[in-house]
Amino acid sequence: MESMTNAPLVSAKDLVAGYLPGINILNGCNLYANKGELVGIIGPNGAGKSTLLKALFGLVKVREGNITLSGQEITNMRADQLVAMGIGFVPQSNNVFPSLTIEENLQMGAFQSPRQFSERFDFVTELFPTLGTRRKQRAGSLSGGERQMVAMGRALMMNPSVLLLDEPSAGLSPALQDEVFVRVREINKIGVTVIMVEQNARRCLQIVDRGYVLDQGKNAYEGTGKSLSTDPKVIELYLGTLAKK
Repeated sequence: MESMTNAPLVSAKDLVAGYLPGINILNGCNLYANKGELVGIIGPNGAGKSTLLKALFGLVKVREGNITLSGQEITNMRADQLVAMGIGFVPQSNNVFPSLTIEENLQMGAFQSPRQFSERFDFVTELFPTLGTRRKQRAGSLSGGERQMVAMGRALMMNPSVLLLDEPSAGLSPALQDEVFVRVREINKIGVTVIMVEQNARRCLQIVDRGYVLDQGKNAYEGTGKSLSTDPKVIELYLGTLAKK
């Protein structure tokens, strides 16, 4: 296994995938993330960003291409198997159990290894102190930003090496968006590799190590967050007037 030491933690090559027979959303998409990296995926609506994350997490059938985790083939494995292997996923919507308390939501995150619950609960509530002080509050009564913290906390309960985030700032006020981005960076700083799909492209590129611009299910551009945010073509086509402010 010595040869794998320099391999990416996650690699997706030439992915072709879709929801309906004969209709592909991804058309030869590529992505990799090294251990400890924060990687962003941006692009127009319908570009296949969320589909790419779902393909990585076994929720969309990959028809061609392959996905590896630490060099091991994981293409089309079931989501519960991927969680056990160290991949966490936070969907954009319906990402908490509203009738359950914060604590019960976090318990659901640790259902594969309940003995770790206490230790992981302490870890997650140190990262998100509000979740600890309000552990008995029902998730359905929380604000959108607070729900996002619960969803990220739940995904961290299994101590993942990779966290997949689908539009973590969607529907939030600018102030709450900023808080979510700060939390994402904190999660990344504690050693979790993060792959994030984000509509707020300009803000995303400010915090990521590297970024991918998807368009029509293919890679249009890739590079460091800084290089993409200053690339005239990327600004013109995907960032628009936002980048000039």
